[in-house]
Amino acid sequence: MVVGEFAEQRELVIIGGGPGGYNAAIRAAQLGIQVTLIEKAELGGMCLNKGCIPSKVFTNTAGQLSKIPNLASFGISVGEPNFDYNQLKKYKEKCITQLKKGVKALCGANQIEIVHGKANFIAANRIGVEDGHRFDVYEFQHAIIATGSMPVLPENIPADDRILLADAVYQVDKLPEELIICGSDYIALEAALSFHHMGAAVSIVLNDKEDFPFDTAINRELNRILKKKKINVYRGYDLDEITCTVDGVEIKIIKSENSILLSASHLYMETNYKPTVDLLGIDRLGIDVTVDGFVKTDKEMRTSIGSIFAVGDVTEGTPSALKAIKQGKVAAEIISGINSEADITFLPTVVHSIPPITKVGLTEDEACKLGYNVTTSQFSYSGNSYATITNDKSGVTKIVMDADTNLLLGFHAIGAGAVELISSGVTALEMVGRDEDMRFPFYPHPSYNETILEAVEGLTDSAIHMKPAKRNKPITK
Repeated sequence: MVVGEFAEQRELVIIGGGPGGYNAAIRAAQLGIQVTLIEKAELGGMCLNKGCIPSKVFTNTAGQLSKIPNLASFGISVGEPNFDYNQLKKYKEKCITQLKKGVKALCGANQIEIVHGKANFIAANRIGVEDGHRFDVYEFQHAIIATGSMPVLPENIPADDRILLADAVYQVDKLPEELIICGSDYIALEAALSFHHMGAAVSIVLNDKEDFPFDTAINRELNRILKKKKINVYRGYDLDEITCTVDGVEIKIIKSENSILLSASHLYMETNYKPTVDLLGIDRLGIDVTVDGFVKTDKEMRTSIGSIFAVGDVTEGTPSALKAIKQGKVAAEIISGINSEADITFLPTVVHSIPPITKVGLTEDEACKLGYNVTTSQFSYSGNSYATITNDKSGVTKIVMDADTNLLLGFHAIGAGAVELISSGVTALEMVGRDEDMRFPFYPHPSYNETILEAVEGLTDSAIHMKPAKRNKPITK
């Protein structure tokens, strides 16, 4: 076929079937738009096939294993657990397959056309799709780029099956005997705690950092938990050298003039990401990108070419399925004529570690640096009745507030149920909430939710289950 000889007409073409792409497709179809979704590999993208879903299968399993020693407290005797890593891998694949079938079924129910192949922009309103010997051309009214990003192995690091990046850490055939984690992002922490509870000896190296990227109160509790679990943390070290040996991997780390040699069967590395745009031909169209190649968009997710949108990890900002989902829906709504925008100011950080960690908004230090008159309150899980019932007493909920206006600035939590708790924090910040807005509602009792109420009440020294602050005289009001 001669390119341009014949082009099939399409209203909306979406490139990429990950969270951003398929959410955009379904939302657009709901709004009456004819959608063609192009995917070169598998529906669900990196998140479903190698990232979010596999990692949560592992963290859930590790969480179940972590509870076994406490079962005796409830009168349950199970003996020594027998963990089968191969069975876990089978279950992981079962979950992935089931969820992919669900995505495909939803696309079918919404009459979304799915095209398999590699997409390439031919012009600002045309795209070609190659699938083996077949090459089809589509002329579109609108297009959405949702091709995601991939972790990049640094040039000085050898390529080896035992050196794992974000797309490979949950694909390992055998359970690592020893695992070195270089990094502090959510993937690093989830992998560290998951493999620890599965039996691996884990060490964490914070490359050129003295602590984890959370509020000081959360870091304090996290470090206490890691110490209790006997996970070594090397703070402020630079990674100097990596050597692959017959038995595994050796790394040399340096801090000032001190060097340490660590060895393990596997190494996980937190790395930079690069957008998956190399074969799309967007440079030919002149679409604006950042220095690192990520597609620039406005809050409506439009690129510099008004009829072409981009969503998810192919755009600027932190890689996040949550961000991709929201941006995909926004792009679909804008294309359909609905006013919408994607504002990721209060995009929460969610770490499914054991226990989980979440945050949204400003940390105490960040708020101080921005000039706020900061007041904070934190409540320990050890004072929560439900945490006592479940014997999950490791954790802290912390709230940051501007004392001048009582405006809530940040929510931070580590502990059981933290992933669910953060939604209250996100809603409060989005609604420009103040402490009184969080004190007024009812909180289920007993529940982990009460840690939020206690922390909020602590801002005005009115928390019931906290020891009173030092006073010269009692409050008489």
